[in-house]
Amino acid sequence: MKKVKIIEEQCIFCGQCEAIIPEVFKITDKAEILLEEIPEGLEERVQEAIDACPTDAIVWGEETTS
Repeated sequence: MKKVKIIEEQCIFCGQCEAIIPEVFKITDKAEILLEEIPEGLEERVQEAIDACPTDAIVWGEETTS
């Protein structure tokens, strides 16, 4: 499974990621990732959120082996 992370200093809290995949992202007065590891079935939608981020604040992290 892959991990995703938010580069906090780049995030403008626009909510695009949460609108695309609320199972993974939550935006309030801070940006949160709700799942530590992204299941394969959600990877495509997470990539959509990465692509939609206007400040490129979302990136893939390390891939886990377990």
